[in-house]
Amino acid sequence: MEGLIMAAQLILGLSILVGLHELGHLLAAKAFGMRVEKYSIGFPPKIWGKKFGETEYSIGAIPLGGFVKISGMIDESLDTKTLSEEPEPWEFRAKPAWQRLIVMLGGIIVNVITGIFVFIFLVFSQGEDYLPKEELNKHGIVVYEIGEYIGLQTGDKVLNVNGQDYEKYMDLRNIDVLLSDNGYYTVERNGKKVTVDIPNDILDKLSDKKFGFFAPRQTFSVGEVEPGTNADKGGLKVGDKIVAINGEEMQYYDQFKAAVDTVPGGSLTATILRNGEKIDLDFDVTEESTLGFYAKHEMNMLHRDFTFGESIGMGTAQAFGVVFSNIKAFGKMFSGDIDPSKSISGPIGIAKVFGGTWDWVRFWRATGFISMILAFMNLLPIPALDGGHVMFLTWEIVTGRKPSDSFLENAQKVGMVLLLLLMTFAIFNDVYKIIIEKFFS
Repeated sequence: MEGLIMAAQLILGLSILVGLHELGHLLAAKAFGMRVEKYSIGFPPKIWGKKFGETEYSIGAIPLGGFVKISGMIDESLDTKTLSEEPEPWEFRAKPAWQRLIVMLGGIIVNVITGIFVFIFLVFSQGEDYLPKEELNKHGIVVYEIGEYIGLQTGDKVLNVNGQDYEKYMDLRNIDVLLSDNGYYTVERNGKKVTVDIPNDILDKLSDKKFGFFAPRQTFSVGEVEPGTNADKGGLKVGDKIVAINGEEMQYYDQFKAAVDTVPGGSLTATILRNGEKIDLDFDVTEESTLGFYAKHEMNMLHRDFTFGESIGMGTAQAFGVVFSNIKAFGKMFSGDIDPSKSISGPIGIAKVFGGTWDWVRFWRATGFISMILAFMNLLPIPALDGGHVMFLTWEIVTGRKPSDSFLENAQKVGMVLLLLLMTFAIFNDVYKIIIEKFFS
């Protein structure tokens, strides 16, 4: 069921974004008097279509893209049968280069506007829940495999990042920090300041979802006991605080989890604080090292709302932050700090961004994120992408010389081959990661 929900969200999200992207091309083309023959969301075979005026509007059966067919334009359809004739006034090729450039930028501009609008809407409607620095450093952090790898230790209190103060926990883990060169955390450890370097390949490490980084260290109590579980049979109740396991005192959830992990399928004695009194209860532990209760973590999260004016600034910054982060990530791929096989995803990987449950906030956040990614990717100077057309049109405007139709046609073919190879790699990479997760994790 989760897979169907992911697929449905992917199809809906991409249909919205592709439809808007192609609408940007269509509106710009019609504004300059160009004839738009086809507008399609999805690729053939066509499952629905209707003609209004000179344009046929349709929906294709393959919902992973779309296109507009503008008369007199060399595009992915490679329809060149009319190019040997004199251009008609309503053809793409008959218009000035600056008009053609705006048409090719139309889809990218709409995707950017869409992404900005989505992020502004989310900031304004949802506000922000966050853990402030003071609350994080009340108990310090609990460190997992990758945190240990870079030199962090459980109990560290993070004082600053890259020499700069921070406001909230997520400031320590945002993409700008993880993509920074020669980044570092300054922590307090046993009363002393210690510098912990952030390696340039940290994102490569974090792409392996089996291993964690670090999180706030949390005190806890029993939030819910599942009926019929070992916790229920042993007498655990909502509100209980577990203060010791087998006589070893503890305060934090990570200490409790570590103690339980040592006795899978065994038993333990827990000291419970209930109504101000301590009692000892015996529990059997499952083979998965669980008792059968949900922990209630005791953190003082804060919430703040933003005015519409504040939301415009924050939403716009978040939207363009996606683009700047991708530029940095591309640079780290070329430098070898990030393995492309761990970072490039196809449809399956994109579907996972939406998640296996239908959450509209997460859906729109993922849609806004992907909208900015599509704008960035489409601007890359690769023939067959909008950026390829932009590159050639910019050359024409600057030099006054238009590339020949045969050159543009061949460039389009090369670009299509490159895109097909990239898509094939992304899809097989998705499948490979699923196989690895299923059989070797």
